[in-house]
Amino acid sequence: MKRRSYMMLLGFFLSLILTLVPMAGNFTNAATPTAVTPVSALSFTQGVQKTVLDNGLTVLTKEVHTAPVVSVQVWYKVGSRNEVKGENGISHQLEHLMFKGTNDRPVQFGRLFSALGSQFNAFTSYDETAYFGTVQRDKLEALLTLEADRMENSLIGPEQLTSEKRVVISELQGYENSPGYRLSRAVMRAAFPNRAYGLSVGGTKADVEQFTVEQVRNYYQTYYSPENATLVITGDFATKPALKVVQETFGKLSQRPKKNTTLPNARRAIDNSSASSSVADASPSTTVAKKAPIVLKQPGSAALLQVVYPLPDIKHPDVPAIDLMDAILTGGRSSRLYQALVESGLASSVSGGAAELIEPGWYEIDATAAPGQELGKIAQVLQESLVKLQEQPVTSEELNRAKTQLQASYILGNQDITSQANQLGYNQTIAGDYHFIERYLAAIAKVTPAQVQKAAKTYLNPAQQTIGFFEPTQPDGKPGTSSAGSSRTVENFSPGKPVDPAELAKYLPPATSETDSNKQSLPEEFTLKNGLKVLLLSDRNLPTINLSGQIDAGAEFDGNQKAGLANLTASNLMNGTQTKNALTLAKTLEDLGAGLSFSASREGTSVSGEGLSANLPILVQTLADVLENATFPADQLELSRQRALTSLKVQLDDPRGLGRQVFQQAIYPENHPFHSFPTAESLKTITRDDLLAFYQTHYRPDTTTIAIVGDFDQVKVKALLNEVFGKWQATGKPPVLKIPTVPFPQTLTQLNKVIPGKAEAVTYIGYNGISRKDPRYYAALVLNQILGGDTLASRLGTEVRDRQGLTYGIYSGFAAGINPGPFLIQMQTAPLDAQKAIASTLALLKQLREQGVTEAELNAAKRSITNSYPVDLANPSDVSSIILDNAVLGLSRSEIREFPRRIQAVTMANMQQAIEDLIKPENLVIVTAGPGNSVTKGS
Repeated sequence: MKRRSYMMLLGFFLSLILTLVPMAGNFTNAATPTAVTPVSALSFTQGVQKTVLDNGLTVLTKEVHTAPVVSVQVWYKVGSRNEVKGENGISHQLEHLMFKGTNDRPVQFGRLFSALGSQFNAFTSYDETAYFGTVQRDKLEALLTLEADRMENSLIGPEQLTSEKRVVISELQGYENSPGYRLSRAVMRAAFPNRAYGLSVGGTKADVEQFTVEQVRNYYQTYYSPENATLVITGDFATKPALKVVQETFGKLSQRPKKNTTLPNARRAIDNSSASSSVADASPSTTVAKKAPIVLKQPGSAALLQVVYPLPDIKHPDVPAIDLMDAILTGGRSSRLYQALVESGLASSVSGGAAELIEPGWYEIDATAAPGQELGKIAQVLQESLVKLQEQPVTSEELNRAKTQLQASYILGNQDITSQANQLGYNQTIAGDYHFIERYLAAIAKVTPAQVQKAAKTYLNPAQQTIGFFEPTQPDGKPGTSSAGSSRTVENFSPGKPVDPAELAKYLPPATSETDSNKQSLPEEFTLKNGLKVLLLSDRNLPTINLSGQIDAGAEFDGNQKAGLANLTASNLMNGTQTKNALTLAKTLEDLGAGLSFSASREGTSVSGEGLSANLPILVQTLADVLENATFPADQLELSRQRALTSLKVQLDDPRGLGRQVFQQAIYPENHPFHSFPTAESLKTITRDDLLAFYQTHYRPDTTTIAIVGDFDQVKVKALLNEVFGKWQATGKPPVLKIPTVPFPQTLTQLNKVIPGKAEAVTYIGYNGISRKDPRYYAALVLNQILGGDTLASRLGTEVRDRQGLTYGIYSGFAAGINPGPFLIQMQTAPLDAQKAIASTLALLKQLREQGVTEAELNAAKRSITNSYPVDLANPSDVSSIILDNAVLGLSRSEIREFPRRIQAVTMANMQQAIEDLIKPENLVIVTAGPGNSVTKGS
């Protein structure tokens, strides 16, 4: 099951999954799957005020005074649905150009947002393009000013379009690296041959290359107009003065005169043709011949299956029943398709999602085959499961579980104001009314088993399905071959001067005031008698619980011969205890819409849990049960081993995964825990006895830390923790590793790994770095912000991405944990651009080493980090992770409050020392993975 608001989000940085808003009032959820209490729908939109300006702009405001931050979002009702063949991707191309500056502010807008400390993003989807930023409340007017400016005055000229075309093509070619993307594109084209939804949201390289300035400007003039947009403001502000600012900034914008009606008419023709693809006649009696499967035989890793069925639009009365049908089929471990395909060993994963959009959409099911399993067999079992759903009503237990999961996910997925604004913008833009959520949730509560069965009969029609198979052609799990690179690059590159923050400041709207960041509540910290460390932070604003934990049972204890042991142990914890089998454990949580998961990283096994506050006892009891009483059934170990082998093949077929492994193994010697990566051989040698021994040795209360943030009484939670964990005891002292010191590489080293069938190369550049407790850490963070902390605002981003257009994204970072992790720079480029991008990066590092940074850059970077920090603290889930990490890393519990002060205390002398110690352009390891022509011959 995917989130209901199904989207393909192609934007800057990370894709964002939009969900539904949290509520302001109380929520009572079912304690059992037999009594579902409907969500009070009004609470989702309570306090929202809708204002329509004279120019047609819709403004939605919602005051949420839980944290001193605000979110500003602008949603335009235009996406790939508005495109025709030949201009596929123009919505996405325009999204990129909206960051290139305006007539009055001819500067990269990412730099302006970064200077404000905004956590910002943008995405293009089928029906909409959205831009959003979340900042401290005193920056509200500044964000409104910038968004209004680029709604009317964006620079769309030859220079901007030329450089951003290269960036977009780099992004699209990066997607081409994914077999799943290529399969989905083929399936969607076949499913919707005459509709815009059959086009790729991001576009095609061929179309992007042909875009003209006039074409993109015309598209901008046609769709980026106040009457075609919704402005959403949520957070800590006062409505009346905020609307006054909106009137002063957006109110002066005029509606656009529409130009060039030829393209809109062409679009209309495509839209009208959708009637022939409607699901109105999608009944079981339809006699249309089944389509032959689409089969892609290409280089890749795992075998994939995708099935698509046509659906109605978002306003259709069947939508609630369809979403519950999806939850019953793919919602968690207890779902029908997980049990039929994954638990049977046929598939490594299965997921589903309903795309309910402005026009009739689709339902999609995706599965990844387990090693050695045939896609035809998976398709057969899948179809049998769908037929059973059509022929027999679902049980009340299944339906109530699905309802509860949907209700809980809407609340848990929207604990922050950014998500609340997302949902308002989504409903207003796609459904035409932000109140849509009220009708939707009321309908969810009333859906009957008969309605779910009817939805399955109507929409899961084999005659209307489009099915695709991806069959990989390269040998299973074989990493790419190596092509030796030179230790020197070809180009002699001279970077431009760094951007002067003082010059940037000319274009920056003023903030209204400073926000006090010293009011963050501190967690209560205590240790149980058995040594288990606990941090509690009560937050009564929402009826939710966020649990984070870490056990000192990470992959650093694996060793090369048993690489993968820590992760196999963690992934098997929920497979059974002394009193509950895997399905019972899953139902215990899924009946309540709660979640609990474990994953092993280098330095520990992390625990992630969430649920509604009423269900905290069951969440904690389940956690204690698996930590103390896991049984590691042999049959489940074999299934998880097969999934791990599939994941390994996918990793070795991904330039990011393979490149990172080669990079890390080139930095760390074989006797270092960070050198170890799972192999097919190591995974196959791990036995159940190995898991039991690892579990008994490393899963101990005195190496476990738990942080809980949310709506609870601390006295009651203390008593609960003492009760459920009281019997968990450890003997002796916990294992301790001696980590060897890793020097810088002796010389610059360059490696190239070839993966067949890839379109884009991924490059890693760096060496061993620092630990979190290193006294240079805060200076390193500020230094990194200047160098590559933000792909739109940093030196690397400005030069390699923005000016030269060589990469969709370039970032740098210090992986500073308990032990020193790598300092690395990562970028994605076209194969033939890799060397130039590497040379540019090396030149920038040399420039930084030789010339340092300016006082203005230092102050701007410090402001950006400290201004952004309150946004992190506005999300309870993030707060839970932050206080856990601080505790695990041996920092004071007051670090959550002191962090901004420590950043502000960084001096120029600190920066100069950090550059001298940590920037070594002559000692880098450079690894490029992807197509075989990434390194120039003779280089």
